[in-house]
Amino acid sequence: MIKKSISLTSEGKKELEAELASLIAERPKIAERIATARSFGDLSENEEYSSARNEQKVAEGRILEIQDILKNAKVIRGGKKTKVDLGACVSLSMGGKKVEYTLVGPTEANPLEGKISNESPIGKALLGHKAGESFDFNGKKVKILEIK
Repeated sequence: MIKKSISLTSEGKKELEAELASLIAERPKIAERIATARSFGDLSENEEYSSARNEQKVAEGRILEIQDILKNAKVIRGGKKTKVDLGACVSLSMGGKKVEYTLVGPTEANPLEGKISNESPIGKALLGHKAGESFDFNGKKVKILEIK
C-alpha cells in the first residue's frame, strides 16, 4: 500500500506536533479518570467510566491520526513565489472584492482562517497563475493582485 505524502506548512507541522505532545501528556490523566471511575463499582451503569473511556478512545484515535500525518508529511517551502503554489499567500480581486488566501494542503485547510486547500476548486484554479493574471471562476472574474 502506497502512502500519499501530506503537504504541510512548517507552521502547520509545528501545530500538529504541539497537539500531539498535549494529547500524549493527557494520557495519564485520562487513565487516572478511568481507574477512579472503575472503583465506583458496576461499570454497566457508570457514566463517569463510559465518559472517560470515550475520551480515551477519541484521544488515542487523534494521536494515531497525527502520527500518521507527521510520518507522511512533506513540508512546504515558504519564501517568495513567482507563481501560485503550495504555501503561497495570494491577494485576489474576486467578483469586485479583495480577498487573501494562503494555499495549503487539505490537512491544514481552514477557510475561516483564509487557508484554502490546493485540492479545493478555487485552489486548483489558482495553481500556476502569476501576479497580474486574470481568469474566470464560477462566473466571477478573478485577478491575482499579489503573491507573497
